[in-house]
Amino acid sequence: MSTYVQIVVNVPAVSGIFDYAVPDFLAGQIGVGHLVIVPFGNKTVQGVVFRFVDQPSVANVKEIVELVDPLPVLTQPQIALAEAMAESTLAPLAAVVGLFLPVGISQEADVLYQIVDNGRWTVKDSQWTPVQRRLLDLLTERGPLRGRQIDSHFRKVEWRNMANSLVRKGVITAKSVLPPPRVRSKFVRVALLAVPPEVAEAHMETLGTRQTLSRRQAALRFLVQQLEPINVSWVYAQSGCNLADLQELEERGLIRLFESEIFRDPLERAGEQRDTYPAKEALELTSEQHSALQQILQALSSPEVQPSFLLRGVTGSGKTEIYLRAAEEAIKLGRQAIILVPEIALTPQTVRRFLSRFPGQVGIVHSKLSEGERYDTWRRARSGALKLIIGARSALFSPLPNLGLIVADECHDSSYYQSEPPFYHAVTAARMYARFAGAVCVLGSATPTVIQRYQAEMGELKHLELPRRITGSDLPAVEIIDMRDELKSGQRGIFSRSLLRELESTLGRGEQAILFLNRRGTATYIFCRDCGLVLRCPNCDTPLTLHVEEQERLLCHQCGYERQKPKTCPQCGSTHIREYGLGSERVEAEVSTLFPKARTLRWDWETTRQKDAHEMILTHFANHQADVLIGTQMLAKGLDLPLVTLVGVVLADVGLYLPDPFAGERVFQVLTQVAGRAGRSERGGRVVLQTFDPAHPVIRSTAQHDVNGFYEYELDQRRRLGYPPFSRLVRLEYRHHDPAAAEQEANKVSERLKDVLHTERWKLLTVIGPVPSFFSRTGGIYRWQIVLRGPDPLTLLREQSAERWLKDWRVEVDPISLL
Repeated sequence: MSTYVQIVVNVPAVSGIFDYAVPDFLAGQIGVGHLVIVPFGNKTVQGVVFRFVDQPSVANVKEIVELVDPLPVLTQPQIALAEAMAESTLAPLAAVVGLFLPVGISQEADVLYQIVDNGRWTVKDSQWTPVQRRLLDLLTERGPLRGRQIDSHFRKVEWRNMANSLVRKGVITAKSVLPPPRVRSKFVRVALLAVPPEVAEAHMETLGTRQTLSRRQAALRFLVQQLEPINVSWVYAQSGCNLADLQELEERGLIRLFESEIFRDPLERAGEQRDTYPAKEALELTSEQHSALQQILQALSSPEVQPSFLLRGVTGSGKTEIYLRAAEEAIKLGRQAIILVPEIALTPQTVRRFLSRFPGQVGIVHSKLSEGERYDTWRRARSGALKLIIGARSALFSPLPNLGLIVADECHDSSYYQSEPPFYHAVTAARMYARFAGAVCVLGSATPTVIQRYQAEMGELKHLELPRRITGSDLPAVEIIDMRDELKSGQRGIFSRSLLRELESTLGRGEQAILFLNRRGTATYIFCRDCGLVLRCPNCDTPLTLHVEEQERLLCHQCGYERQKPKTCPQCGSTHIREYGLGSERVEAEVSTLFPKARTLRWDWETTRQKDAHEMILTHFANHQADVLIGTQMLAKGLDLPLVTLVGVVLADVGLYLPDPFAGERVFQVLTQVAGRAGRSERGGRVVLQTFDPAHPVIRSTAQHDVNGFYEYELDQRRRLGYPPFSRLVRLEYRHHDPAAAEQEANKVSERLKDVLHTERWKLLTVIGPVPSFFSRTGGIYRWQIVLRGPDPLTLLREQSAERWLKDWRVEVDPISLL
């Protein structure tokens, strides 16, 4: 009797699941979660087995071709999570499954192109188009190439139609291929003593000639001291021997040479050995910490399904210590834990604390790892060798066999949202995953989102509070400076008089300051003072930003376009090209001018593009090798710097007036988080907040550390305007290189949606748009958007089979921004 399975094929644009038969030679080897190779149409593709079925849904069922890995690549809870994520985001199931597989092992089908007969066709023949000639030149020079390899030579050029024309004419061939996985296990040659030490000693004087004897003796004596197989490179280094010497010792039966698998550990590669982080004595918990921890520990040991927790604690209230102890308890119970952080490079102190508390048990997952490091970390997690995984949102998909705890630190942070297809929010997915795995989920933040806070009030999350800092110190006093008054009094510089006094006083006491500006570069935009022309990106139409680190250059922060600053206006020829606004580079230059003895560091995108730059900058500042740290949003992440007693917010209004219902919340969160960097020790601290709108509720709430007041204000605004949590949103975005085509398609879909909404059932739904997106042109592509708002827009799209008529659209369910 045949066995049948349902498989999700690795063709991201394809939705659904397909039936296959298990061939006799694989009977008993195929199970749920296995990665296999199957035929799909005229292609050969990878797929993951999701379940067994009694009867297939089609008559002629194709057979599985090959088993890729003898162990499952997805656990049962992960399969449940993948299906739930696809259902809740309208993303193709295959695209979601791709999130769970390590880069390099998951391969998509491709097309191999090859010239039929080089001598028969002349590349310079006039019948070929320029693109066809380029393609034929490339294939002549390089030989057969896969489609994705050709893509790298034809950026932004539509070459596939030209290639298909050549195939029809018999000039080239095209066949479907499945590239092999790019990663595999790593093996090294090792040596091991094969005889008792006394036998080895007895052979010492007979190991070779005068030229080789000393080397071989040194190698054998070194191996006598080793209890485990050791990499031959170590033997070479310690003894001065070579491979021929070791092979001679092996022929004499004294040692064994063989291949041994090693794991590529990013912690070791980066020099972050475990003994770098000595374990600290456990801190004594405050009463609030103890109460919160006990509730989490009780949930960990309870067989009942528990709600997720929202741990709301002011900056410095000791949330990380609770995470550590909860993870410790999960491991004691024989389970594993995942600790999510917004961006791992920006939270090195948190990572270090986990490494010191759990030496040798921690795996790190983030985008800067090599494919081999990610693959080996994934395999060690799958085998249960790692008890704890720390990383950014992709760490959530590590295949831990018995997951007991998921923590999402700084759960409000926007970097938990994947803003490219398949769209998903890692915090939402973490709560789903915990439910399927029978694990406890803890969301921690000083400034949870309005939606998260509302869910806690409605009982969907269990609310835990840490209202005080563990040091007993108060939150820093915040002084609001009205920059309009500064201008009236003749103070036209970047810094107010108050901030200058505080900076001078702080530096005089030998303490440190942070200056925050949510803007990169030197000037916000460049314009001609005579004709008013603003220099814009040719791809995005956004104003270019001036950077002056090495030479004056203009950058687009949307697509990366770069050019030199012109000496004359391209429109009128005037030489009066001026800069307007300010950025982090200009702030740094101003500090150096006003306080020439102060040592400054800048922490923004430009200064952290090099590998390990985040760690180097933070280490320098933490070691007091700099007095003033100037930076952008990176400064809002969980830094604990006891010497920082002053935080200056250079311009608090940035981002406050963007046409987005979530703009005020984002500004409040980042300002509150940055303000929390001051006064985290007994020295106390102070915050100077410069603004042109001191009466704004966001500014006032920040100055008073009034998280509750802001929540009530923002909740009332959302209720009045009908935005989440009182409704749900789906954002539809259409992109096209032709602005007229983009507008036409947007209008067509809008009319279709409005026709559906005329029915009684959908009368509570609203269509907003179509309108050009806020950044209406990015990378030469025009963007139009439609927003569906109401109780359940997702069901409308499902019932209308929207994946068919929105197949060229980007669909974001519950987006975190409408820009």
